[in-house]
Amino acid sequence: MPGFLASIHVTNVLGLVIFLVLWIVLGELTHVLVLLGRHEPLVGWAVGPCGLTLMVLREPSLLSLWLDVLVPAVVSGCVLSIGLFTSLSPITFPHHYLLKFIILACGVVLTSAADLVNALRDLRYPLWGEARILRTMQFLRSNWSKIHFTSFGHSYLRTHFGSNPAELLQMLSL
Repeated sequence: MPGFLASIHVTNVLGLVIFLVLWIVLGELTHVLVLLGRHEPLVGWAVGPCGLTLMVLREPSLLSLWLDVLVPAVVSGCVLSIGLFTSLSPITFPHHYLLKFIILACGVVLTSAADLVNALRDLRYPLWGEARILRTMQFLRSNWSKIHFTSFGHSYLRTHFGSNPAELLQMLSL
C-alpha cells in the first residue's frame, strides 16, 4: 500500500484548486438548470454554505426528482473523469481501472448523497405550497444563507402569510 500511495503525485496545486472549484460550480449549475427546466414559479433563491437553493411552490414530479439526482451525478462523473484521468489532470494516478472506478464512485457519491437523501425524503414526506416554502426558508435560515425573493415571491408572501419577507424571516428565526 505505501508504494501505491507513493505513485500518486500532485503536479499542479493551483490546477487542483481550480479543478475542485470548477467541479463544485458545475454540479451546482446543473441543479439550477434542472430546476429551471421545470418552468415553475420561482419564489426566491438563497446563496449559502450548501450552495445555491431555489424555492418553488409546487411539489416536484417523480421524473424531476430523479433528474435532480441523476443529471448532476452524471455531470460530476464526467468532470471527474476528464479532470483527473486525461492529460489535463493536475494529479498523476497509476493506471489501474479499479482505482479509477473507486475515485469516480467516491466523487459521485460525495456530490450526490445529499441529493439522493433529499429525493427520498420528498418521496416519503412530500410537501408543497406554503409548507414547502416554510421548510426551505427555515433550513436556509439555520445555515446562515442569504435569501433573496423575486417579485412573485414578495406578492406570494404578502397574500399567503400577510407579511413581507423580512418579517417572515425574523419570525422563523425565533
